[in-house]
Amino acid sequence: MTKVGILISGGGIAGLTAACAFGNAGFSVLCVDPTAPVTERGADGADLRSTAFLQPAQALLERVGLWARLAPHAMPLQTMRIIDAGGADGAPRLTRSFDADELSDRPFGWNLPNWLLRREMLAHLATLPDVEFRPGVGTDGLLTRDAEARVTLTDGSHVCARLVVAADGRASPIRNAAGIGVRTTRYGQKALAFAVTHPIPHCNVSTEIHRSGGPFTLVPLPDYEDLPSSAVIWMERGAEAQRLAALDETAFNTEMSARSCHILGPLTLTSRRSVWPIISQIADRYSAQRVALIAEAAHVMPPIGAQGLNTSLADLQALLDLAEKSPGTLGDTPMLDAYHRARHTEVALRMKGIDLLNRASMMDAQPLRDVRAMGLNALHALAPVRRGLMRLGMGAKG
Repeated sequence: MTKVGILISGGGIAGLTAACAFGNAGFSVLCVDPTAPVTERGADGADLRSTAFLQPAQALLERVGLWARLAPHAMPLQTMRIIDAGGADGAPRLTRSFDADELSDRPFGWNLPNWLLRREMLAHLATLPDVEFRPGVGTDGLLTRDAEARVTLTDGSHVCARLVVAADGRASPIRNAAGIGVRTTRYGQKALAFAVTHPIPHCNVSTEIHRSGGPFTLVPLPDYEDLPSSAVIWMERGAEAQRLAALDETAFNTEMSARSCHILGPLTLTSRRSVWPIISQIADRYSAQRVALIAEAAHVMPPIGAQGLNTSLADLQALLDLAEKSPGTLGDTPMLDAYHRARHTEVALRMKGIDLLNRASMMDAQPLRDVRAMGLNALHALAPVRRGLMRLGMGAKG
């Protein structure tokens, strides 16, 4: 039986970051994932979404030794722009920008492709002597006691750990084995994720365009084949998203360019399109005996305002702080109760805000879309409110 301080179930971005963080802090770590990570842009199964690390998340990456490896590939996000295109003709009728200069001399965040993040994180894990990553192996059973957890893996082997970290997604096997329930909200939406090039430079501006069905979001990426490039998340009601995903490339380029209001010129698809359902989900508790939930095992939210992964890394930071404060009590009940208290209420409140934003972005009725535009204009016009919203967006508690 393998014995470690921490077993991490899940080798996505949150799980790999957790492995780096706890390994850097001196804990022995085993990270498992049933799917081998794809680390090349053009390979089958590559995650073509991108992640915007806001300032607090970037600080955590620097603290755990990852940022030096990621920084050369990161695209700064200097401005967050919101466009309301909810008029009858679908043309932009209100544009409001939130500039990071109002808060500090640093960008709001930095954007990186998810496939590249996995590549660089795995390379960093290989330099940590007490961290092991086992791709192709998942968790198959969990037995907890006061002093330890025993986990059965899908290859038949067993692991004894003081703490099990569930970073294994919205259908988390560890969460289910620990008997923790969830509350789920379904919006009837799906999101398309892909990458594009365009003739007009993005100038480090991330843009959300609101019409109906959900936002169309363009997030800056490094140039691709000598052209400006952006990652796109396009949220629509389910049937419409499926129709768009089935279009041939020429027709899709035409429709997405129109949906983007041509703010960056005609868009050209440069990757495959992935589609996934949009839900909100929160676990009833973030901990159980010898188990801590982070990331989508704990909470799932619509991809608005770069909140998902940044909230996940705030989970990790809280758990890491508690572990480093008292390594001798790693995984015991008081530590995990403190983790639950530190995160559950705060995340629930943040999720309610994201839920309201998403429902506002979906509005079909013209009078409601008009109210949405007026609300955006009013919030932006008040400087203290505008700056407060920007601070909240970056993860501040108030």
